[in-house]
Amino acid sequence: MQLRLDRQLDAMTIRRRTVEHVFGTLKHWMGSTHFQTRRLGYVSTEMSLHVLAYNLKRVIRILGFAKTLRAMKLAGT
Repeated sequence: MQLRLDRQLDAMTIRRRTVEHVFGTLKHWMGSTHFQTRRLGYVSTEMSLHVLAYNLKRVIRILGFAKTLRAMKLAGT
């Protein structure tokens, strides 16, 4: 692992900018990483809903609400 990091010095910087932000946002929404449910199946569903909400929020911010709604209607047909 250290050899790969030595070859690509900015790898951790890139990772922090792309991946860590998403997990930090999700943890903030969840309230310090505590799930509201118990059991693996329920926790998996809860996490999936958090990820879906995050992705929808990002799409709306990038495309705008009208274009997102139009794309969702087209995908449903």
